[in-house]
Amino acid sequence: MEDIQQLAARLIANIEKVIIGKTEAIRLTVLGLLCQGHILIEDVPGTGKTMLARSLARSIGCSFRRIQFTPDMLPSDITGVSIFNQKSREFEYRPGPIMAQIVLTDEINRATPKSQSALLEAMEERQVTVDGVTYPTPSPFMVLATQNTIEYEGTFPLPEAQMDRFLIRIHLGYPGTSNEIDMMERQKLGHPIHALECEVDVEDLLVAQSAVREVTLTEEIKRYIVDLVEGTRSHDEVYLGASPRGSLALFRTSQALAASLGRDYVLPDDVKRMAVPTLAHRLVLASVARIQEINAKDIIQELTRRIPVPGGEGI
Repeated sequence: MEDIQQLAARLIANIEKVIIGKTEAIRLTVLGLLCQGHILIEDVPGTGKTMLARSLARSIGCSFRRIQFTPDMLPSDITGVSIFNQKSREFEYRPGPIMAQIVLTDEINRATPKSQSALLEAMEERQVTVDGVTYPTPSPFMVLATQNTIEYEGTFPLPEAQMDRFLIRIHLGYPGTSNEIDMMERQKLGHPIHALECEVDVEDLLVAQSAVREVTLTEEIKRYIVDLVEGTRSHDEVYLGASPRGSLALFRTSQALAASLGRDYVLPDDVKRMAVPTLAHRLVLASVARIQEINAKDIIQELTRRIPVPGGEGI
């Protein structure tokens, strides 16, 4: 696990050359990469959402494509199309931008539900189907989607099925005063993204992604994860709790966090640390919670305090 710990630390340090003062958000992004999951980045414009995705792609030497979502976008603009070749007298597949290793879907909530749904198959099954023919996505494959949380005119909120496919949701937020001054200094002559070099080979990343799945969870830890998820389903202030996909997401991210810290086993603290970024976006709150201005983060934190933590026998 030391190799995974070093790999994660190198990636975080490299991305921090561009994204300043957001170590926890960067760490969550790297954990999502190790879990082979997808990331939803919610925040106001100009906080570095796009730069985070570009920095990650450069750091691992992966192919990168950006999809700017608009209301007039069609599903074929994402998945690609089949075009008839007059010389060969056959249809040829022209891949869309989704066929890249790191895909940034910018302002995903500006596209219509029909276009948003074009991502579902790629995100879940890592393949796209065009004219009845299935094409696998490259490996590694990761979607980083951004959306602005303050604009609602001309947007189409993501349905629960779409939200559930994102492994982690993160918020970048505004930088601190000293960090913003440092950012100005670093960009005085040019943007640091242009000088960012590849830090991790794709082959090493694929090995690390496989190794993360070998991290051990005791039966008590697994039960603790299920208890947290079941707690969201029976909570009085939650209309729709986390799905079994949420349990698996918390399971995987806890493994990745433990591995990134140099351990081959998961502790209850790993589960508690990953509960909010992994589960909060999967909850649909009841009207009473919205009236009382209670958010999903508050509910997850309340569950982690209330549900008994396993004693750790066998660890």
